[in-house]
Amino acid sequence: MDRLETMTQRSSVRKFKPDPIPESDLRVILAAARQAPSDASAQLYTILRVSKGELRQRLAHLSGDQQHVLDAAEFFVLLADVHRLEKLLEHRGESPGRRPRTALHFAVVDAAIAGSHLAVAAEALGYGICWIGGLLNRVDEVVRLLNLPRGVLPVSGLVVGVPAERPQPRPRLPEKLVVHQDHYREYSDADLNAAYAAMAPIGRRGDWLPLLRHYFARGGAMEARDAIYGLAAALQGFVADWPPAAAETLRLRGHDAGSLGEAIEKVLGGGWRGILFGSGPFGESTVWLEKETAAERGEGSTPGEALARAVEAALPVQD
Repeated sequence: MDRLETMTQRSSVRKFKPDPIPESDLRVILAAARQAPSDASAQLYTILRVSKGELRQRLAHLSGDQQHVLDAAEFFVLLADVHRLEKLLEHRGESPGRRPRTALHFAVVDAAIAGSHLAVAAEALGYGICWIGGLLNRVDEVVRLLNLPRGVLPVSGLVVGVPAERPQPRPRLPEKLVVHQDHYREYSDADLNAAYAAMAPIGRRGDWLPLLRHYFARGGAMEARDAIYGLAAALQGFVADWPPAAAETLRLRGHDAGSLGEAIEKVLGGGWRGILFGSGPFGESTVWLEKETAAERGEGSTPGEALARAVEAALPVQD
C-alpha cells in the first residue's frame, strides 16, 4: 500500500496482537514525528512514551477503561509544551514573553501535527493506531500522574501496535461541507441533511445524532470535560487573567475555577455579597471581599492574584 492509499483508506484500530514493535521501526516512527512542521521551528510539543504497566493502567482507567490502551504495543501521550521553550530562553539570558493564549494555541497545533506524523508513519509501516481523546476526561489527574510542570498540558493519547483487526474506513462528511473556497459558506438544510445521510452508517441505528448528542449536546460528555480542562489549563499557566497560584489557592479551598470570571462566580456563590476591584498607590491590584459582617482585602500584581489573596484570608483550606 502506497503512502496516499494508507492515508485515504485508514481506520482506527482497537484490537491488537501482543507483539512488540521492533526498536528499528520505533526509531523510524519517532523520527517522522520529529520532522513535523512547526511554526518558527519552536517545536512546542513533547511525545511522552508510557512504558510502566501500572501507569498505563491508571491512564487507561482515566480514559474510560479502554482496553486497547493496555493491549497496544505502545502508548504515547502528546503534550503541548512551552516549558522547554521557556527554559531555552532563560538558558541564554532571555525572559519568556507573557503570551498564554497564543502559547497554548501553537503548542496544541504542534502536538497535533507531530502526533499525526507519528500516526501516519506507523500506519505506513503496517501498524494500527488509535487516538485516545478520553485521556481528557480527567486531564487534571493526567497532569498529576505524569508530573507535568507548568507550561505543559496533555493534548491526546495515541496507541500504536500490531493490528488484530482491519476495520473498514469510517464514513466522512462530504467534501462540499468541509472544503470551502474564498470565504466561509453557511450551511443550508440540504447540506445538513446530506451530512447526516453521509454519517448515518457510523450509528448503531443508522443515525449520527445519538453520537453527537452524547458528546456535544447540552449535558454531554464534552461539557463535563470542559470545566476540568479549564482548571488544568489555568493550573498549567495557560489562562491570561488567572495565574496558576491563584487557581491553586481556590482549588485548595474547594473552589475549582479555570478563569477569573469563574472564580468570581464561586466566591459570590459562597456567601460573599460583593467583590470590589481597585488599584493601590504603587499600581498593584487590590480586592475587597464583602459580606454583612466581614470584609477581607487582598493585594497582588494582577486582579486574579489579588482575589486569591483575599480568598486566602477569608476561607480556610478544605481537606
